[in-house]
Amino acid sequence: MTDRPNATSVPTAKPAAGFLRGAALAVLGTLVLVASAKVQVPFYPVPMTLQTLAVLTLGAVFGARLAAATVALYLGEGLVGLPVFAGAAAGPAYLIGPTGGYLVGFLLAAALVGWLAERGWTRGWPLALAAMTLGHLVIFAAGLAWLAPMLGAAKAWAVGVVPFFAATVVKTLLAAALALAVRRVGARGSVG
Repeated sequence: MTDRPNATSVPTAKPAAGFLRGAALAVLGTLVLVASAKVQVPFYPVPMTLQTLAVLTLGAVFGARLAAATVALYLGEGLVGLPVFAGAAAGPAYLIGPTGGYLVGFLLAAALVGWLAERGWTRGWPLALAAMTLGHLVIFAAGLAWLAPMLGAAKAWAVGVVPFFAATVVKTLLAAALALAVRRVGARGSVG
């Protein structure tokens, strides 16, 4: 008789614990996204919210897969009618409305910023700022591409991009600062 486990042994609980941790973080992330959606300046047709700040920070902190899964879960919550978006609207009609492209952009930007963070882009200011800028560009490109057929390219630019310039600069700086701060806290916590 040996002390080695046989091939029919039950696997350790580590994969399950990792899944539960990821699921808990994704739910927590959706709560952050909901809160960021409710902090808004009511522009039309696209409100100004803190969502891009939340999306980019989640990408930097969670990495590509978990950040994309978190945003997908958030979009799914809205799709089924939970009041997670800016204002009180939800459901499929909201997703195909004027903000639909921005919402798709959130998913793409979370994955991109997460992918860049996994490759070291949140280790210092220049690359962190570049990652957050690229994330914002993806969000605005998707939003503009969605709005342009509805409103025309010039009007889509005027109402879907221009009013957000100043706030985007601030949110880009904040997202980079948050990503760097979380990285530093995590690095201190892992020493020991």
